[in-house]
Amino acid sequence: MIPIRPVDILLPSNADYEKWAVVACDQFTSQKDYWQSLDELVGSAPSTLRLIYPEVYLGEADYEKRIEDIQKTMRKYLEDGVFEEYKNCCVLVKRSTAFGNQRLGIVLGVDLEEYCFTHPSHASVRSTEDVVASRIPPRVKIRRGAPLELPHVILLLDDENKSVIESLVSADREVLYDFDLNMQGGHITGYKVSADEITERMNEYVSRKLGEGKDFLVAVGDGNHSLATAQAYWNEIRETLTEEERKTHPARIALCEVENLYDEGIIFEPIHRFVFGADESLIEFLESRLSGNLSVKTTVNGVERNVFVPDNSAQAISAVQSVLEEYTSQHKECSIDYIHGEDNLKEIAAANAGVALFMPSMKKDELFSYVSEHGTLCKKTFSMGEAQEKRYYIEAKRI
Repeated sequence: MIPIRPVDILLPSNADYEKWAVVACDQFTSQKDYWQSLDELVGSAPSTLRLIYPEVYLGEADYEKRIEDIQKTMRKYLEDGVFEEYKNCCVLVKRSTAFGNQRLGIVLGVDLEEYCFTHPSHASVRSTEDVVASRIPPRVKIRRGAPLELPHVILLLDDENKSVIESLVSADREVLYDFDLNMQGGHITGYKVSADEITERMNEYVSRKLGEGKDFLVAVGDGNHSLATAQAYWNEIRETLTEEERKTHPARIALCEVENLYDEGIIFEPIHRFVFGADESLIEFLESRLSGNLSVKTTVNGVERNVFVPDNSAQAISAVQSVLEEYTSQHKECSIDYIHGEDNLKEIAAANAGVALFMPSMKKDELFSYVSEHGTLCKKTFSMGEAQEKRYYIEAKRI
């Protein structure tokens, strides 16, 4: 079965796209000022900001009200005709970021029956990073009862031939949107792609990979927990359905953007760590547990210090993560946050007491082989670009 497919896509029919599109909810999780500035920019205009739950606010007292407001706004947007529906199609996305990177993607649906986040697995769509079970229930609660989903999930094809997405680029396609993204997000253009076109290319891709003896066809590059949440919710729904109903229920298909791992615009960036409340004892703890020839820079109170870790970047990140979790389990006053971008890490370190860890980068061409052989990487091993380069919410789908 082809794991990804065309769907019915919702786009705003008459909205200011620069206010409509906002960055993924799991970015700037320690920087409320970013989200407050975005809120001021959006104002009362229709915006995906009102349809998502920025994770910077998770755990606050108004959690239940935020969920209620999100679901209420979704229903209102549907009732007020904010959306126009494009049946059985995909959106080819061309993105230029403020960092000078350009990449292509295609927004379509992924079959949650074809996805698995545990190892070993023979699923055609696999998670690349550990999924933390405790993070799923609060996200399911947001999804449960919501009539819409908006994706920040990015899937990756192992398409060294560039036969799927790149082959869809054409000068005469219908332009669905073309605008500058807010908050230094760059520029984005979306083009309509027919169901027949993407189905033909995906058939060819799947046949080629199966012919090479591979059953691992699509990797989750970003949004592992979001896709796991979508599957958890689908598992709830499917138990109430007949076999025939399960084939066509909209919750079975999750909206996502698919990109090619070999796109030159896809750059694997490290996800740094900041341990709030930690001091020099954390550095000493890391040094006592780790060794190797690769160095990880740390800072505490403005003082730099290198910790030596295993040579392989994926193994090094996993080893550091394990030691950090051991330390924070013994020091309940400390907590780990995951930071995209060195500048953001430095800003947080300057404003807070704790230890900053500048993590190494993983080589992207190791991804499919590593996951196939070893299973998932540890959580927050890599990021596809800086925080401002992450996917912006634009398209929606009924669930």
